Amino acid sequence: MHRFLYALFIAKPCALHVGIEDSGPYQAQPNAILEKVFLSITKYPDEKRLEGLSKQLDWDVRKIQCWFRHRRNQDKPPTLTKFCESIGLYYYYIMELAFYWSLMFSQFTDIKRKDFLLMFVHHLATIGLITFSYVNNMVRVGTLVMCLHDASDFLLEAAKLANYAKYQRLCDTLFVIFSAVFVVTRLGIYPFWILNTTLFESWEMIGPYPSWWLFNGLLLILQVLHVIWSYLIARIAFKALIRGKVSKDDRSDVESSSEDEDVTACTKSPCGNNSSNGANRLNGHMGGNYWAEQ
Repeated sequence: MHRFLYALFIAKPCALHVGIEDSGPYQAQPNAILEKVFLSITKYPDEKRLEGLSKQLDWDVRKIQCWFRHRRNQDKPPTLTKFCESIGLYYYYIMELAFYWSLMFSQFTDIKRKDFLLMFVHHLATIGLITFSYVNNMVRVGTLVMCLHDASDFLLEAAKLANYAKYQRLCDTLFVIFSAVFVVTRLGIYPFWILNTTLFESWEMIGPYPSWWLFNGLLLILQVLHVIWSYLIARIAFKALIRGKVSKDDRSDVESSSEDEDVTACTKSPCGNNSSNGANRLNGHMGGNYWAEQ
């Protein structure tokens, strides 16, 4: 946003004042042959095709490359669209960051569970990754990781609602579906797609750098937590399939004296930092960066 405002209200007026004219974006000159190749065959011609077009049109190869580059630029979305997209990402990050800051503080007022330390580590890593990925312009991997982790959250919340409404069979079904989605996204897509890109592909392309170690270290911390929570969820889901009912939350505080707190796993999920009113949702976001690695 600040770059857009700077270019519009400062850079452009200064350039016009010193005599630099605003000629607008360069438009690729119409050419039927190149246009046909661009629309029907490829927008990124290789060297062999460039040489063939050069002989056919009697153009220099570099001139043809420039034509394709400018033609691709014409298909890019307008600046206003990019500006709106950046605003959308900004609010997405702000909401996620605010949510996890609230969990950070509410964790000390909620009922303490066996995984209190794990939850605290998770919140620290998540807040760090969300902030880091946005500040370092790693919003692509950041949004990918956040969306990936959001994929299973609504299923857990739906299971909680079914439990509150006393629809036990629906609660059990939703929880089993949630468990499957959780395991697929956290133990499948996340490590083999996201971590593989941020760890190995980025190493081969640009090599490690100081922030690379921090970013991937936090992503790996999340993966360790994913493994632990997946084990707890799978154990409860397995018991639900065998017994026909979701069992007690393995994380529940054994020192609690209230029988109302000994509820099903749908009310107190092993996957989230849930308060007594069920307001909190499943934990496990990147953040990003997201790296979006993220």
